Amino acid sequence: MTIRETFERLRSRDEAGLACYLMGGYPTLDASMRNIRAAVEGGADLIEVGIPFSDPIADGPTIQAASHEALVAGASLRRILEGLAAQRFDVPIVIMTYLNPLLALGRDRIGADFALSGVSGLIVPDLPMEESDEWTPLLSDAGISLIQLAAPTSTDDRLREIGKRSEGFVYAVSLTGTTGARRELSSELPAFLKRAKQLTAKPIAVGFGISTPEQIRSLREHADAVVVGSRLVDAIRQNEDLCGLVKTLKAATRSA
Repeated sequence: MTIRETFERLRSRDEAGLACYLMGGYPTLDASMRNIRAAVEGGADLIEVGIPFSDPIADGPTIQAASHEALVAGASLRRILEGLAAQRFDVPIVIMTYLNPLLALGRDRIGADFALSGVSGLIVPDLPMEESDEWTPLLSDAGISLIQLAAPTSTDDRLREIGKRSEGFVYAVSLTGTTGARRELSSELPAFLKRAKQLTAKPIAVGFGISTPEQIRSLREHADAVVVGSRLVDAIRQNEDLCGLVKTLKAATRSA
């Protein structure tokens, strides 16, 4: 199922999507593939697969620690793509990686390798929108969506341009800072999401800091999807029932 088809299905059901971020290769490559499967079985609508990197500037302590452990265990973008290629998931897979692993893989191979691995989208936190033009054709030709990030500090003009350039959906960052579960979300977040939705026709997925069903319910009317990451990585570290946790989070995306 494509990203576009996923959001169309969600709209027809009058529910928000749940995107689950999981670190590829954490705690091992095989375990990370099993965790993706568990999240899909729990009801995840999209899976965001993080690629471990030595300098994850957008990530908080939880994901940084998982990234380090994955690197120590030998994970890499190439190995994670090979792991995904050996699996087939019936929800879109979106890779979230920094620029260096893409360059190491080779720009000319990205589209084909991603497509062979069943990847539908790509998010690159350290690739500025203005520098993304040379990547977009390489990905689009292979059916891969390059998803742009929008921040609360983005101006209206920039949000319009992000909406034009982003494929699949726009990733709205809920705060100015790094990833990580937060007890409370910013009171200004609904206004930012409303502004983003007014300035682009693309679906809006909001992430960074979202960790509880209550937070998801509070965002359901403001975004087309929510992204949960650090909470799931913590659950894996603590040997919680990942599938059960995802079921609880997914239930919060549905209207009562």
